[in-house]
Amino acid sequence: MRERRIRPQATITASALMIGIAAVRLATVAGGPADGWPSYGHDPGGMRFSPLTEIDRTNVARLEVAWTVHTGDISDGSGGRSRSGFETTPIVVDEVLYFSTPFNRVIALDPETGKERWSYDPKIDKTTSYGDGLINRGVSTWLDAARRTNEPCRRRIYEATLDARLIALDARTGAPCADFGRGGQVDLTGVAAYRKGEYHMTSPPAVVDDVVIVGSAIDDNGRVDMSDGVVRAFDARTGAPRWRWDPISRTAAAKTGAANAWSIMSVDAERHLVFVPTGSASPDYYGGLRPGDNRWASSVVALRAKTGEVAWGFQLVHHDLWDYDTAAPPLVATVHRDGRDVPVVIQGNKTGFVYVLNRDTGAPVFPVEERRVPASDVDGERASATQPFPVDLPPLAPQSFSADAAWGATDADRDACRDAVRSLRNDGIFTPPSVRGTLAMPGNLGGLTWSGYAYDPGRGLLIANVNNLPARVQLFARATFDSMARTGNGEYAPQAGSPFGMFRRFLQAPSGLPCGMPPWGSLVALDLTAKRIRWQVPLGSMQRFGADHAGSIPPGSVGLGGPIVTAGGLVFIAGAVDSYLRAFDVETGRELWKGQLPASGHATPMTYRIGPAGRQYVVVAAGGHAKITEEKLSDALVAFALRN
Repeated sequence: MRERRIRPQATITASALMIGIAAVRLATVAGGPADGWPSYGHDPGGMRFSPLTEIDRTNVARLEVAWTVHTGDISDGSGGRSRSGFETTPIVVDEVLYFSTPFNRVIALDPETGKERWSYDPKIDKTTSYGDGLINRGVSTWLDAARRTNEPCRRRIYEATLDARLIALDARTGAPCADFGRGGQVDLTGVAAYRKGEYHMTSPPAVVDDVVIVGSAIDDNGRVDMSDGVVRAFDARTGAPRWRWDPISRTAAAKTGAANAWSIMSVDAERHLVFVPTGSASPDYYGGLRPGDNRWASSVVALRAKTGEVAWGFQLVHHDLWDYDTAAPPLVATVHRDGRDVPVVIQGNKTGFVYVLNRDTGAPVFPVEERRVPASDVDGERASATQPFPVDLPPLAPQSFSADAAWGATDADRDACRDAVRSLRNDGIFTPPSVRGTLAMPGNLGGLTWSGYAYDPGRGLLIANVNNLPARVQLFARATFDSMARTGNGEYAPQAGSPFGMFRRFLQAPSGLPCGMPPWGSLVALDLTAKRIRWQVPLGSMQRFGADHAGSIPPGSVGLGGPIVTAGGLVFIAGAVDSYLRAFDVETGRELWKGQLPASGHATPMTYRIGPAGRQYVVVAAGGHAKITEEKLSDALVAFALRN
């Protein structure tokens, strides 16, 4: 096992100049198939399926650490810095591995040894308060077919930074591409109501039809008119702006912002479409100043890649009052339905619902019906009377919670949880926020989160990790909120410009453990042919989370960081608050192996194999979470392979 440390302030190493350009796609070679991981979700449509079979159900127990790289980019939140979280998913293309760090450095490695090829530092201000902490989920790539093999920037690596820059780097050397924007970067701060730190980038750009497309992460609940959540496209070669699309209509009657696409986009190059997951309109928990459905917030929208025109859209949550962002990336696949293969986009939501939409029209492939939901009792609020419920596909997470179902590691914990639930308005899913206090189930961490899902096309199985976390949401009249003591253990937000401030927190017992019935996190296989859950198992453990707990804690952990699936019949996932990468049997959900990590892995893993005699590697970032302060932090990128 090799363990390497990368110099945090390294720029471009001399060895970068020696890197050659190999084939774009890794070919089938003697000794077994080879395959890279050229996009965040393996393919541009984000299926997260690898055709590799070297690691399978018979030998996965022999996995061991092959190499570990320490980036040095870690922050515990002291010294004026935000806290870091290592959420990157690397890509492998042209036999080089590329990834981003929490400080937005981009690093290129030899994928078989972990040896550094080059690194680039955009030198972000690490003392700025970024709403999600210091995180970045990865980079993207594009090949300029008009350039000769050895020309600079024939292949480019793109990163969108926390301080709102789009950067293009030469994949061979790490040098900025001089013909892109100004000196290799485009300033993304030119949006209405932009404020430093409030508007930032955390996800890799989408690349299709020679344009680079970016969304944005915008802090929640600061005020009514948060920054505009525009999606923008830039020329992949020059950085010149090509188009912009605003998810919500701007009218004099409405005061709002956001509805931004902060998660990962997916593309269909053949149809020239980019699929955009959008978040909630601002502020999240009071919509009295943004009447109507607020389309296209909390939706999935197909845009024409060359023009930015809307091809179709589907809204998952009308007039969102729960922070039920479309956080999970859209997944492009083909499903078997009524005797034929149908091209679809699979889209999950924090509610736990899964929608399967026709890729050409956006029409539901499995029926969806509008059902009546509870009305708001807040002055000035008009919640949507109905919400879209899938008819044939079951929700992947619990959507209701009663005081009798409250759990506790001790009698005192259980009694405290029951009292908390009884004090809240609790009319089931889509119960609007209230002055009394509302139970939100699922809470704002889902259900289905940005962790997303993987799809096994041969078995028709959608594999997802889901959370089971009830939350409390409470509104306070403006005068009360502005004068109250902020003593509760949770998040207070002003929602400035509205009549109400907001408080939210997950329902937790005095011990710090969730009040919901375990498991608090599960791995689920949804059979899209049979339209049922094939299997569901607890994921990870919270035994060592928070305070010391007497006795055994049931399995199942809150999870952030998604799964991948391989042709070897395996699901790989980290995500839990314990520090393991795990492998499960895709047919049964049985855990077959787990490998120790230096910290929890709140990132989606990836896998690849290079060369005639190459080994299959599984790689995951293990760095802890920027918002879970009980977790240990790390800076480790860890690769596993079979013992020789």
